[in-house]
Parts: sequence; structure tokens; C-alpha cells
Amino acid sequence: MSDDAWLSRWQDGRIGFHENATNQHLLAHWPALTQDSSSAVFVPLCGKTLDMLWLAERHAGVIGVELSPIAVRDFFAEAGLAPTVTEHGDLSCWQAENLCIFVGDFFALSAQHVRGARLVYDRAALIALPESVRPVYQRHLLALVPPDVQGLTITVDYPQAEMSGPPFSVTDDEMRGLADASSLTIDSIAEHDVLVGAPKFRERGVTRMVERVYRWQRASEKAG
Repeated sequence: MSDDAWLSRWQDGRIGFHENATNQHLLAHWPALTQDSSSAVFVPLCGKTLDMLWLAERHAGVIGVELSPIAVRDFFAEAGLAPTVTEHGDLSCWQAENLCIFVGDFFALSAQHVRGARLVYDRAALIALPESVRPVYQRHLLALVPPDVQGLTITVDYPQAEMSGPPFSVTDDEMRGLADASSLTIDSIAEHDVLVGAPKFRERGVTRMVERVYRWQRASEKAG
């Protein structure tokens, strides 16, 4: 999806992808990923997800990045927070308490912007990008964070020819290929059939859709 198309979705209120509750996979699997409350969490392409509020209650900070200023404005307004806005070149940082969301292009971020984040939560970033962009996204993401990074990534896998994204299909083979290219260790820790509770995808002609949850970390940092 182009930047203009994404901005248009927020402008027109076409945000059916937004969840009005904390993601169940985050609730179920994040506590087993880490008990390190001193680290900040980086949430790429964050929209206005409520997951950031849940994470902010458990960690020293949450750092997001989102292209749409409407999404960021609505996030703070709906949370009852009054952010301070500061300019950082092509990005602006909206900050309240231990939450900071950069408004602008993900690829304009530097490691300085996400300093202190040793954890990554990706519920909807990777699957928002077409296949050709995903390796570039992965390389930039890992260039931003320190060597001891850990993360949780959620994907969907379906026959891509049956529906145009987003969400785009990311197969298990592709996910493991991205991990290998980045020297990550990766484990698939959960999966379930999305179509059972998502008639909107069946209506679009999708015959199979599996959601997977991956836990990953730098290969060199793997314990043992």
C-alpha cells in the first residue's frame, strides 16, 4: 500500500483493521517473552493500537512510529493524554508520560530515535507491506535496535492470489527466510484459523487464513 493510500484510509475512517481491545496474542505470549520492565518497547507502524497502553503499564517506555498524524492524534485523545510535540527533522515526536510516537516515515527513523528499546512488538507492520518491501523493512528494523533485541511478530498466511493486501500474506517459509537473512533465531509459538471468526475475509473470497505468532531474538544472543 502506498503512503497516500494509507493516509487516505485514516482520513476517510476506513480502519477496520484497528482492534478495539488489547490483542489477545499480546496478552497470552508477551509475559513469556520477557520480564524486563526496564527496557522500552518499539512498536513499528503502530496506528492507534491500544496495545501500546498495555505495554506502557509494564515497561519503562513505548516508542511507536506511524505515518498518519490522524492516527496519532486519535490515540492520545482517546487515551485521555495531552502530548507534547517536538520536531526531529522529518519526524515529529508526540510524547505523554512514557509513551512516544514518531509521526512520519518508518525509514526516516535512526537508532537514536528508538534508543533504549530492546524489545519489538510487530502486530501489523510486516503484514502491511508488500513482499518486495518486507526484506528492506526487516533490515532497517534491526539496524535500529541493539544486538540483544527480542521480539514478537504476528503474521497472517493465506493464498495471496485470493485477496489483495493489506493485510498481506506472509508464509512460514518467508518468515524463517527473513530471520535467517538477519541472523535471528525464531520460534512459531501459536497459530489459529482466522476465517472461523472473520467473515469479512470469506466474503472477499479467501479460502484459508492462518494467523501465526513468532518469538525471535538475535542468534548470537540465544541462551545456551
